Amino acid sequence: MIALGLLRALGLRGTIILACLLVLFVTAYGVAQDLGLIEAPAKAAPARKRPAAGQSSPSRAATADIPVRYLRLYRQAGARYRVPWPVLAAIGKVESDHGRARLPGVRSGSNWAGACGPMQIGCVPASKAGNSWARYGHGHPHDPANAIPAAARYLVDHGARRNLDQAIYAFNHSRAYVARVKQLARRYSRGGGRR
Repeated sequence: MIALGLLRALGLRGTIILACLLVLFVTAYGVAQDLGLIEAPAKAAPARKRPAAGQSSPSRAATADIPVRYLRLYRQAGARYRVPWPVLAAIGKVESDHGRARLPGVRSGSNWAGACGPMQIGCVPASKAGNSWARYGHGHPHDPANAIPAAARYLVDHGARRNLDQAIYAFNHSRAYVARVKQLARRYSRGGGRR
């Protein structure tokens, strides 16, 4: 009754404006959720599933630091390509803070080296980073649903199943980078999955 009275008081123009604002709010909220800017409250989190064989469960540090969508994508890519999801997550943290960094190339375009997206995979031909996206990527490099599996394929192609350190080094030619990624991966892992 109150809502009907409010609509009468607003009139046709006011009702249309109110409906448009409602549609705009719902759309903006959905986009923010898709980008990982808004996370569901802890109470609404789905029940934890048993980790895939060889895959560890996320630690408290992982669930506190990694946006829900990114965590799901890291775990899916890790299971699908048989690489440790905490390593993918650690690379995502170092490269773009899981897509939250406001640096060139993370959300659009490329950075100074020619890398794109939240995993900072080379996407510009003849650039310092090369064009790894042409070989390992599918779709848009700035979409984490495309970038994270591309990073997993890159690691596998560079020997991640035999020598993970070598594959991480291929991703970024720095021993300090390898050490940082491994440190973060240990922090994100619970249950002693392969590191």
